[in-house]
Formats: sequence, C-alpha cells, structure tokens
Amino acid sequence: MVSGTTTIELQPRAPENAVLQHSKEQLPLHEPPKEDHRLSETQTHDPENAVEALPRWNYPRQNIWRLASIFFAFINFGMNDASLGPLLPYIQEDYSLNYTVASLVFLSPFVGYIVASLVADRLHLRFGKRGMAIFSPISRLLAYVVIDAHPPFPVIIVFLSFAGFGNGLLDGAWNTYLSEMDKANELLGLLHGCYGAGAVIAPSIATAMVVKYGLGWWQFFYIMTALMVVELVVCTAAFWEETSRVYKLKSRNDTDEKGMTRRAMKQKTTWVAAIFLFAYMGVEVSTGGYIVIFMTQVRHGQPFSSGLTATGFWLGFTVGRVVLGFVTPKIGERLAVVIYLIIAIGLELLFWLVPQFIISAVAIALVGFFIGPFFPAAVLMASRLLPKELHVAAVGFAAAFGGGGAALYVLPLVTPTQLYRLHSLELLTHVDFLSWSAQSSRDQV
Repeated sequence: MVSGTTTIELQPRAPENAVLQHSKEQLPLHEPPKEDHRLSETQTHDPENAVEALPRWNYPRQNIWRLASIFFAFINFGMNDASLGPLLPYIQEDYSLNYTVASLVFLSPFVGYIVASLVADRLHLRFGKRGMAIFSPISRLLAYVVIDAHPPFPVIIVFLSFAGFGNGLLDGAWNTYLSEMDKANELLGLLHGCYGAGAVIAPSIATAMVVKYGLGWWQFFYIMTALMVVELVVCTAAFWEETSRVYKLKSRNDTDEKGMTRRAMKQKTTWVAAIFLFAYMGVEVSTGGYIVIFMTQVRHGQPFSSGLTATGFWLGFTVGRVVLGFVTPKIGERLAVVIYLIIAIGLELLFWLVPQFIISAVAIALVGFFIGPFFPAAVLMASRLLPKELHVAAVGFAAAFGGGGAALYVLPLVTPTQLYRLHSLELLTHVDFLSWSAQSSRDQV
C-alpha cells in the first residue's frame, strides 16, 4: 500500500513536468517575445502609448525630405499672401478701381479657403497626404497661369479663389502633419518662419519689378508659376507613399467621410481655435496688406521707405515665429501667448498714438515679432485637445475660418487711418478668446 502510494506519487512527476512545459505557468518562460510583440502592436494604435514613439524630423529618414518640401511650400504660401498688398496700388491704377473693389483680391481667396475646409478630410480619406501634395499646388498653379495672361479684373477675382483653395489645403494638411511630430512647437515655429520668409522677400521683389524695371504687376506671378511647378514635383515625390490607406492607419480614421467634419464642428475646441485665428489672421494680413498705404498717406513717408516698413513687419514676424517657437514650449503656450499679447497691445498703442514715422516703423516690426507665434500655438493647443482622427477636419476648418478674418479685415470699409485705430481693439479681443480657450481646455481634459 505504501509502495503503491509511493509509486503513485512518483509516476505523475515526470508527466507533470512534461505537461507543465505547456501549461499556463510555463508560458511566460517560453513565449515572452510573442506577448511583447502583441503588446508593441497594441501600443502603436494606442494614442497614450503612441506619444512615446512620435515621428521626428529626421526619423523615419524620409521625413527630412518631406519637411524640406513642406517648408518650401510655405515659403511660396507667404509670397502669395504678402505680394497682393504691395501690388494693390498698381492693380487699382491698371483697372481704374477704387479701394473697395480692388480689395476683392483679398476676399476672393476666402471662398476657396471655406471650400477647402469642408472637403479637406474627405480628400485625405480618398487620396491621403499624397492628394494634398498634388491638389494644393495644382490649384494655385491654375490661378497663377490665368493671372499671367493679364485677364479682365473679374476673371482674376474668380481664379484667386482657386489659389485660396490650394492655400487652405496646404494650411490644414501640413500644420496637422507637424503638430503630430516630436518637438511640434519648434517645428511649427520653423514652418511658419518659412511663411514669414516668403512674406519678407515677396514685397521687395514685386515692388522692384514694377517700380525699378517697369514691368506689369501681373508679371510677378510668372515667378509664382515657376515656383508652383517646382512645388508640385517636389511635394508629390516626397509624399507619394502617403496614400489614403496609410492616412487611415495613422489617424485611425476609417469612418464616414462626412462624419469627421460634422464631429469636428461639434467640438468647442474647434470653434475656439477658429474664432481666435479669425481675429489673429485679420490683424496679421491687414497689417501686412495696408502698412505701405498707411505709412505713405498718414505718416507721409516716401514710397521706398514706406515699402521697407512692410518688409520690417514681415521680417519681425519671421524672426518671432522661429525664435519664440523655441521659447514658447519652455513657459507653456497659454502663458506665452498672454505675455506676447500684452506686449503687442502696448506696441500697437505706441504705433497709433505717436505720429512719428520711425517710431511707427519700429513698433510695427516688433508687433510682427510678438504676434508671430500665435498661429502655431493655436494649432498645437487644438491638436492636443482633439482626438487624432479629428485633427485634419478641425484644423482645416479653423484655418479656413481664420482666413475669413484675413479677407474681411482688409476690406477698406473704413479709411486706412480708421483701420489702424481698430487694430488695437482687434488685439484686445484676443485676450477674451484666450481666456475662452483656457476654459475650453479645462472642459476637455
């Protein structure tokens, strides 16, 4: 009996060890790589864990090429926006227009911006980033080719909406793309610094072509046409592999196309960012568009020196976006924007209240420096608060809505003098929008 018992105890030991090799207790010893592998796959789709593996500017390696193409596109974007202001007096003279009618060149692109905001997410779902890299330069190229032919003014107004459509696609797509990368604040600062760089060089080139070389104002767009061809080739090559399938995998967006835009429009953060950018872009573009006229007619400056004030504004804007782009993340976006706003408001008041040409020129350049980081800061805050699948729809809509401010603020419903008196009040409205944004942020957390 004892012997039998002993045998019963000993016999199962060998089979037990054999069985245990395949039991749950042994699985961790033999299959940790499989479990780790499955976990890593989960982490790539988990937004919380994905933060640890954000793409960098130089990883994957093709990101270097892609960032270079995006930066080039934004230089062209800045040249487009900053060229219309200096060319406006010559457009007026050429077509015998008054201020109000001539300023339709600023309003027309807004229509294209709105259309871009409504279809951007659908285009992403169907064509991916590759589609943005193709459709954006093609739309602007079409507009520039028509302007090159020096058509009647109504034709120019119609086709400038195509340029606005291309700019709207570019603005939403590439801001969203960089906002999802490591060091997003710095990269967005550099991106919008490239926009500012284009805005710095365009007025000088446009003015020199017309004033010094006696060329027609429309011939400036020969340059823009050539740049669009280069942008089309470079961006298409850089983003050729970014198909709709890749976009859906990265954004986890495989839902109804119309549903994304509708969901984005229901988010308070989307509307906060949109209204903030509406006021901001109104101040930015109207300042760059009318500073030459104001300095000439109100400060009684010479045409050449007045033209330099536009260059000074855009130069300050560019330097501010690059330099403050590295300062902003160290002190936090909300606090940084509050500080920049207070300084910019003081400079606007100095610009308005002290009727001296030099003081006005310096003040407006410093205003450009301190308002430069507003756009990338707003995009980054919105991207952090919204689900990833809503980034394109939300940022695209906010940017397009902001483009409305750029269009409507520059319409001379008031005289240039009254317009600049309003700028101080426009900047003050940013404080309300900022506090609203902060409240929205607390609600969303």
